[in-house]
Amino acid sequence: MALEISENLIDFINQHAKQTYPYECCGFIYGTENEEGRTVHHVEKASNTRNGDQRRRFEISSSEYMHAERQAAHLGYDLIGIYHSHPDHPSEPSEHDRKQAMPFFSYVIVSIRNGEPDTIQSWKLLEDRTFEEEEIKTEKPVPLIEPTHTE
Repeated sequence: MALEISENLIDFINQHAKQTYPYECCGFIYGTENEEGRTVHHVEKASNTRNGDQRRRFEISSSEYMHAERQAAHLGYDLIGIYHSHPDHPSEPSEHDRKQAMPFFSYVIVSIRNGEPDTIQSWKLLEDRTFEEEEIKTEKPVPLIEPTHTE
């Protein structure tokens, strides 16, 4: 399976990672799925609400998850994943990432080294709780959607 995402959405994730460096950024991935893989149509920043060291961990509040579910319905897409950064670490899932992950989601991780994006990879958690890398296929740019905040 592959994850299709436009270059401008990858740029959006990379910019978010640069803005929050040396702390982890995080956000939501919205899109569609078929037998060949997933297509990302929209990404949206989330707040890292982690208490403690945000250089190595992120946490998204339950209220932001509920907003993301409403946003997905509003946009006509599914919430298909989460993105986050690994400051000065590889773009591979950590043991903490594995423990927190849900089997359905794609997990896009960007490695940011010395404040600059390095590598980006997508991972999917399998039923045996191991990660499998999803191929990232870039596609032509898509228009960015302004976020809506429904309460």
